[in-house]
Amino acid sequence: MYKDYSRRVVEGLSIAVLVLDQQLRLLFMNPSAETLFELSFRKAHQLALPDLIVGAKSFIAGLRQCLENGHPYIERELQLNLALDRTVTVDCTAAPLLERDPPIGLLLELRQVDWRLRISREENIMAQHHTTRALVRNLAHEIKNPLGGLRGAAQLLERELPDPALREYTRIIIGEADRLRNLVDRMLGPNQLPIHSDVSIHEIMERVCGLVEAEAPPGIRIERDYDPSIPPLWGDADRLIQAMLNVVRNAVQALGQWGVITLRSRVQRQYTIGAKRHKLVARLDIVDDGPGIPPDQQEQIFYPMISGRPDGTGLGLSIAQSIVNQHGGLIECTSRPGETVFTLLLPLGKPA
Repeated sequence: MYKDYSRRVVEGLSIAVLVLDQQLRLLFMNPSAETLFELSFRKAHQLALPDLIVGAKSFIAGLRQCLENGHPYIERELQLNLALDRTVTVDCTAAPLLERDPPIGLLLELRQVDWRLRISREENIMAQHHTTRALVRNLAHEIKNPLGGLRGAAQLLERELPDPALREYTRIIIGEADRLRNLVDRMLGPNQLPIHSDVSIHEIMERVCGLVEAEAPPGIRIERDYDPSIPPLWGDADRLIQAMLNVVRNAVQALGQWGVITLRSRVQRQYTIGAKRHKLVARLDIVDDGPGIPPDQQEQIFYPMISGRPDGTGLGLSIAQSIVNQHGGLIECTSRPGETVFTLLLPLGKPA
């Protein structure tokens, strides 16, 4: 009875628990381990752990050393490459199963921490964005005040100048002041209150596809991969179109003349954005097969005035992030050569 009770306790743990023999073959795995590896124990029984994990030579060496010397082996935030190109981040603890010399087996515990790292990263992104937006707003107001005075002075001066040729200089001053004012207004984003209603995500995505297909080079192809079961979103349709359009146009510019952009929609259930948990979240992926974003730029691309192109203003992604934040969501980006994914996460349903 005690043995059955202990087994039920282990099977009820949220931590993945595995028992390995001296050759690191699987003797036992609880349901959490089956979920982690996406493999049933019936199929995994007697498989060697190196058959389930791609690479990870130092991790396997650490487990073998644990068996040899009988000392626990601990790793924090260890990245493991599993089957089907899956990568998980885990905290790992391994200990000899029985106090024998040498031990006859190994008890391995794997606690998946991807969600914790993701939440921490999202909180940092949102905090940085809010700080940046506050800084931009303060800076914008400081710039707009002297610009107004500069423009007014140029207009007064233009009236007093007798020579029409000299007025060309005042027109340049006025024109540049207007250009800077428009740039500042774009940095601030929309200045009107949003108009919320039930919005179809796929109508927004189709509208964006139509606009981009009309202006993109003929060598760029847009593919759709929609989940038709996604319920309506409570939001401002025009602003969401602007946010997604900014991201998709960014992908077009990254591709140049040739490439494929995929727009994909999915539903995430019981999903946490920042520190807030949502019952349903729409996940909208914009995927391109371009050259990718350099690693040193990936943390900065949502900052205003940061652009990967010489002729870019660096405002498109910043404004998109601001609009999505106003809807309680977030934009994330992952990139490597041949695949860049911008993910828009938007809570579904009306806010409480």
